[in-house]
Amino acid sequence: MRTQSADRPRAKEKQPKAAPDTVRGIVLRAQSGFYWVQTDAGMVECKLRGRLKRERLNTDIAVIGDDVAITIVDAGKGAIEEVLPRRSRLARKAAGSRGMGIEDVIVANLNQVLLIFACAQPDFTPRMLDRYLVICEHSELDPIIVATKTDLVSAEEAQAMLAPYVRVGYRVIYASTHSGQGIDEVRQSLAGRISVVTGKSGVGKSSLLNAVMPELNLATNAVSVLLGKGRHTTTVAELLPLPLEGGGYVADTPGIREIGLWNLPPEDLDGCFRELRPFLGDCYYTGCTHIHEPACAVRAALAAGQIDPVRYDSYVRLRTGEQ
Repeated sequence: MRTQSADRPRAKEKQPKAAPDTVRGIVLRAQSGFYWVQTDAGMVECKLRGRLKRERLNTDIAVIGDDVAITIVDAGKGAIEEVLPRRSRLARKAAGSRGMGIEDVIVANLNQVLLIFACAQPDFTPRMLDRYLVICEHSELDPIIVATKTDLVSAEEAQAMLAPYVRVGYRVIYASTHSGQGIDEVRQSLAGRISVVTGKSGVGKSSLLNAVMPELNLATNAVSVLLGKGRHTTTVAELLPLPLEGGGYVADTPGIREIGLWNLPPEDLDGCFRELRPFLGDCYYTGCTHIHEPACAVRAALAAGQIDPVRYDSYVRLRTGEQ
């Protein structure tokens, strides 16, 4: 499985040409069947052509980040004629879907994913972080882990929480909107790229973006003291142009309470855990699940302390379908 460094430039990919009578643009906002498309001539409020909606798909027709071809039907109004092929996507199985399920695309054509997880209030949830990382690895997206609210714990506690991820090569930024720690580093990582900022509710996504770029002025809410869960502040996914040198866009998305893996064969799951990869192929049995088989190289590495037990537990739960 290929992984890419967040610092490695990507070659520009050729895009299909739109029809002569259409205008190209990028979807910056989607809500209730309306799409706001940024074109060279300005913003256009669009709806989907009926033929697009009639196509039977197991994915979203259009989402933020999509490159689209539109026709202008009135001043500031248009119709999406075509959604161009997606170069990349952050997607999950739609919440509550069964069987084959439906793909819920969070954002299309992005370069990187900023995974926002709080050190406290709400509590750090490594299993959810592992699910996000599996999705990033499977989709070949660059993840950056941003540990927020570091002012609520000691530096040693924060580093201990994220140590298993640092050891296997994930980039971690420790940040606090109160102390200012890590804010410049987050800002630099966003410049010139299309990024999505995601994580469960209450971890401080909107507060972080406000600290990075006060011009955004995103709404924020406190974490519920009674439930220990965040309220949903962001209710509509939106791709925000960044007032940074080099430009860029960032998607502020609604908090996600349930995230299901989309279109990931169970036998490919082990390759989505970086620390398991060196031992794959060394097991005695072909097709080893690394759960119960004898002479398993992965479990031997676990026993030798080469694999973090919490991360391994996440792998087992995902492989067996446990929560």
